[in-house]
Amino acid sequence: MTDWTTIQNVVFPLENDPDVLSLYLDADIWARFGDTETRVSDNAHIDDLISRESIRIEAGQRVSFASYFNAFPASYWQHWTTVRSVRLSLTTEGAGTLMIYRSTAHGIAQRVESHTLAGTLSTSVDLPVVTFGDGGWYWFDIVAGTEPLVLRGGSWATPDRPVRTGKVSLGITTFNKPDYCVATLDALAGSGALLGEIDRVFLVDQGNDKVSAQGAYPDVAARLGAQLEVIEQPNLGGSGGFARSMAETLDRPESDFVLLLDDDVKVEPESIFRALQFGRFSRRPVLVGGHMFDLLDRPVLHAFAETVDLKPFVWHSQPHDKVPHDFRFSNLRQTRWMHARMDADYNGWWFCLIPTEVLRTVGLSLPAFIKWDDAEYCLRAGAAGFATVSLPGAALWHVSWLDKDDSIDWQAYFHARNRFVAALLHSPFAGGGDLLRDSRIWDIKHLLSMQYYPVALRQQAMRDVLSGPAHMHATLPTKLAELRAQAADFREKRVLKSDAETPVTNEGKRVYPIPAGTQQAKGPRGLALVLFTAQMVARHWLVKPAPANVERPQVELSKRDGVWFRLPYFDSALVSTADGAGKTWYTRDRRQFRRMLRESWRLHREIGRRWPELARQYRDALPEITSVEEWNKTLGR
Repeated sequence: MTDWTTIQNVVFPLENDPDVLSLYLDADIWARFGDTETRVSDNAHIDDLISRESIRIEAGQRVSFASYFNAFPASYWQHWTTVRSVRLSLTTEGAGTLMIYRSTAHGIAQRVESHTLAGTLSTSVDLPVVTFGDGGWYWFDIVAGTEPLVLRGGSWATPDRPVRTGKVSLGITTFNKPDYCVATLDALAGSGALLGEIDRVFLVDQGNDKVSAQGAYPDVAARLGAQLEVIEQPNLGGSGGFARSMAETLDRPESDFVLLLDDDVKVEPESIFRALQFGRFSRRPVLVGGHMFDLLDRPVLHAFAETVDLKPFVWHSQPHDKVPHDFRFSNLRQTRWMHARMDADYNGWWFCLIPTEVLRTVGLSLPAFIKWDDAEYCLRAGAAGFATVSLPGAALWHVSWLDKDDSIDWQAYFHARNRFVAALLHSPFAGGGDLLRDSRIWDIKHLLSMQYYPVALRQQAMRDVLSGPAHMHATLPTKLAELRAQAADFREKRVLKSDAETPVTNEGKRVYPIPAGTQQAKGPRGLALVLFTAQMVARHWLVKPAPANVERPQVELSKRDGVWFRLPYFDSALVSTADGAGKTWYTRDRRQFRRMLRESWRLHREIGRRWPELARQYRDALPEITSVEEWNKTLGR
């Protein structure tokens, strides 16, 4: 008798949230107008959900489960795993019709077979997973007859055997996000069978608002029992917290995987199960990443398949012109690009499952604090033969970065330092390709925008890179405090939050029109950009700001309008912060501009001159600085 192993369950939302229904089912009618498919009905109702596993389908209604969380991403399973067939099993009550579909890599739907449903019935359909080389999904639709029909439960299973059978340990790193963490622990405690697949939950608490001090914590801790281990340590950033979870997992013989989770997230427990099963069935060990939805706009997908463009050494979402994607306005069947299999270079550590074999082979996280630690690790693993797979149907909700601008706060240091370090470790191009040129451009943009604080931090980052790899562990516990302390030297870092402290501008507020069909005006390109840069650099170098515009802001701009190709025209400006909580007062400083521009050119020239030497230093040091032994010293473990 064949044993079947479940690799994906049919699930519905944990909460009665109508906003996320489109991620679990598609009950609507869509009509094509030209090249666009538009939803012309509103048939999905949260009241139709009976439980986590079951749903009622009203008489005569058709519901498609061609949805993000309930379709089966066959192309990924065919390409990366040993699975060559799956069985869709459904339990239904009532009369109706079951229809099975597949899609091609181009998103073309094809009927596979159909079955008549009647009474209380268990239906199993065996499906091959052999013709999905470039892409494609399986899914099913149910049409109710003259009476309502109930789907009681469903699953996708395989007769193939897993390559690995060990459990997963979870590593959650947090800094003063206790409410989110308690909610995640609560979801895990209530996850039923999944809990039996989890070895340990390592909650690395690096803040001063402790998770263990929250009112709901004792109950959830009691439910998780010995599976939960809370570790309190100084703030060593995401890389320090995740390195701790990696090291702890290596000491757990029952764990074949560690799953890294961010703190400010809402989890879909089924995603953890799917990532674990995918990792177990993968032919070779692979890192399995989950996608990211917007926690504050939950049907919107923000990250699908992340890549690194090695020439300028920058990260991109793939496809970069298709995300963010809102499933309310285009579900899986209507989103043809989502049917092609997309290979990733890395996955963000908001959700990333890593086999312990990878940890033992390539080491732990780079001591980066934050930024680029996830991308660098996946590039390092890839160079050792361990691919990263961003798995559709496995995702969580994360606070998006739309209301942040971390390129102008203390994180500017880590953006710059860790990008240089990652490029020194992994760039295949002489001198880092276009990295130095791109980095110079960033400095010029900030300087012309009167943003002197991030330039100061970026230059400190370059000096630290030039000092060699030993600085990374040495400064990990102290660097953040140093960066924040420096903000006091820059007036631009004082956020004006009340009318009483916000000065009146000399010329009022400027509002710029948005070009039709766009969300944001674009700056100059090509020759126009060269002329603009030359003109603005000359202005900021030669022309003193008007005294009246130093005493008070010249203009006020919205965050949308306060961009690099508009700010340089002014002597000073009030610009709204990204989160809308206040305004920042930027003031042109000719002396600061001259000094920082000279230093920028000097530092970039020095890094370029020493690139071969620095690359050799960092590559030689990598095994040591990512080793368990070196991390244990920093962690005090």
